[in-house]
Amino acid sequence: MKQVFIKRIIPPLVTLAAGAGYFYLFYPPINPRASGFWGMLLFMALVFIVSFCFARIRGGLAKIKESGKKVTVTVKKPRKSLSKKTVRITLIVIGIAAVALTAALMSSTRLVSASRYQMQLPVTDGNFALDIAEVPISQVPVVDRDTAERLGQRKIGEVVELVSQFNVSSFFTQINVEEVPTRVSPLEYADFFKWFGNQSDGIPYYVKIDMATQTTELVELSQGIKYSPSEYFNRKLERYLRFKYPTLMFEEFSFEIDDEGNPFWVVSCYSYTIGLLGGKDITAVLLVNAVTGEVGKYDIGEVPQWIDRVFPAELIVKQADNWGSLGGGYWNSVFGQKGVTVTTEGYNYLALNDDVWMYTGVTSVSQDESNIGFLLVNMRTKEAKFYQVNGAKEYSAMDSARGKVQEKGYSATFPILLNIGDMPTYFLSLKDDAGLVKAFAFVSVSNYQIVGVGDTIALAQQDYLRQLRSADLTGGEDTQETAEKTGRVESLGSAVLDGNTHYYIKLEGGEDVYIAPVSVSDYLPLLKAGDRVRLTYSKIAGEFGRVEDMEVISN
Repeated sequence: MKQVFIKRIIPPLVTLAAGAGYFYLFYPPINPRASGFWGMLLFMALVFIVSFCFARIRGGLAKIKESGKKVTVTVKKPRKSLSKKTVRITLIVIGIAAVALTAALMSSTRLVSASRYQMQLPVTDGNFALDIAEVPISQVPVVDRDTAERLGQRKIGEVVELVSQFNVSSFFTQINVEEVPTRVSPLEYADFFKWFGNQSDGIPYYVKIDMATQTTELVELSQGIKYSPSEYFNRKLERYLRFKYPTLMFEEFSFEIDDEGNPFWVVSCYSYTIGLLGGKDITAVLLVNAVTGEVGKYDIGEVPQWIDRVFPAELIVKQADNWGSLGGGYWNSVFGQKGVTVTTEGYNYLALNDDVWMYTGVTSVSQDESNIGFLLVNMRTKEAKFYQVNGAKEYSAMDSARGKVQEKGYSATFPILLNIGDMPTYFLSLKDDAGLVKAFAFVSVSNYQIVGVGDTIALAQQDYLRQLRSADLTGGEDTQETAEKTGRVESLGSAVLDGNTHYYIKLEGGEDVYIAPVSVSDYLPLLKAGDRVRLTYSKIAGEFGRVEDMEVISN
């Protein structure tokens, strides 16, 4: 009886225990379409084989021990061989299964399902001037992920009791908060012992950064974050969700805040939509309250509007490549390559209509140095628009901007796309070796030799606009309509551009900035806050106007 127990009961029990341990440690989805599921089964199979062999050996040794030194060998009659009919039926079943599996796998390939892959990302043509409004200089985002991490670490360093217990996580998700581009990231436990001492209260803060002004806030929560990737045991975010949704396949975890500033985790869940293992796409979203652990599951069309990040950027890029390369079928994408396009080597994000859109360039498959246009894709809905604008690749624009200040050895951030005077324009920051932003640059998409650089965004934009006018890319000065504005001077500044002094005037009660070269009026150097003036100006971009004439009005 004991030997039977060892042989037949112990191996399955050991296997189940090992499988449970594997599931707890690595939490793979219980889903035959997930590779992690098969990894767990393989592990359990190996454990079963080892434990079964061990049990057989141990049982044999026990039997020898019981019978003393005498070993009895029993020869059993061989079993009857399978009939030919049974063998034939078995082979037929195996053959049908193999053919079905092969057909299912083939239907997942781009060779068989090229048109379905190409249509995974529905793309419409867009109008750049109509779709992308000019952004006021005060709202241009200048904080990339690296800068955000540096600002976050600096902020947490101001609070001694925090810096010894927590780090700033590397999430720094770009979202829109009341139409302001913002990066947010939670704190995380510094190590296991810091977690052990703080886990009852949770993580008390998250970091919030205004991407335009670089204002960094350490937002304190009335109740701490208790569900996050830095947790241990059952509150570790992915393990917590796996126990609730054992069959779902998780793709990406994003940290976001709602309109009231409450922290949430947005978890994108994927499935295969083409054949057995093809056409990976996001099909559902889990919304997790980071404080309470409350979870809601949403289909793609039901996602709350305040959520900004549903579709991962890498997945969108892959689908965009399929859209550009498979329009003429699979074989054309391999051999003739007529009309085949691919995305460029990077991407960035834009804030449009309180949504986050991913931007990436589109170039020919030959990978030359120019773009034929660019794609904008809504990260929440996957709405996609293509803008046919011939111009420089992003890395060419980065090289051009660096070349303007090559003596300083600055590095350039990956550009974002802006509308400057209805002209597609790259905007980027220039950093020194320490990673600090030292200058800004605007580069024309259509002609990357037109570059405006300045120590401030306003100076860089003015340098850029001046070069656009010189190249006659803004319609020329004579075609611009002029307007008049009367008011009191609220603030006044000056800068030297190409050896000429320019004055920057802001009137009371307005946001526009009027730029006047010193040649406009001899009174300009004497102008001061409180003076009443009448300005004749032409609009050039955003909230900026170029002063053509100025008259000082007596009080």
